[in-house]
Amino acid sequence: MLARPMRRAHERRALRPVARDGRVAPAVVSGAAGAVALTAIHQLARHRLEYPPRMDVLGKRALARLMRSAGWMPRDEQVLERNAFAGDLVANTAYYAAVSLAPRHPLRCGVLLGVAAGLGALLLPPVMGLGYPPHSNAWSNRVMTVAWYTLGGLVAGGTFAALGHDRDTTGRA
Repeated sequence: MLARPMRRAHERRALRPVARDGRVAPAVVSGAAGAVALTAIHQLARHRLEYPPRMDVLGKRALARLMRSAGWMPRDEQVLERNAFAGDLVANTAYYAAVSLAPRHPLRCGVLLGVAAGLGALLLPPVMGLGYPPHSNAWSNRVMTVAWYTLGGLVAGGTFAALGHDRDTTGRA
């Protein structure tokens, strides 16, 4: 077996930027679409339903806990809420961007990601020391939580597919 020759410096630089091959931007756009869909339905239901799932409360608890461990005190409830909202959007965007890891089946991947996130949102907060989500004892609340995260995954997968990235990296369909 012959050894491959070392690449020259200018050839190595040409291979570095991942965004040039078109994989990062569609993943981020798809992830953002899923995160916005999830956040939109959550905010809509928050103002319309009597006992909606309140993942935003868990986000505020987690952020306040993180701030306290760093030696900072949350200044104001509104500032805490805005920062938790922004953190949710960023985290959900990064999470739903994973639909790009299955470029041939983004919808299927989106559904699986959504169901996993919904179940995680129900099961992990008590384990992480964040307590139970408000109203999480109601079955309707549990179903809505999983359904909303699944909707976010579907939107992310559908967006990725609509952007035309249904081929794997070798170019095969």
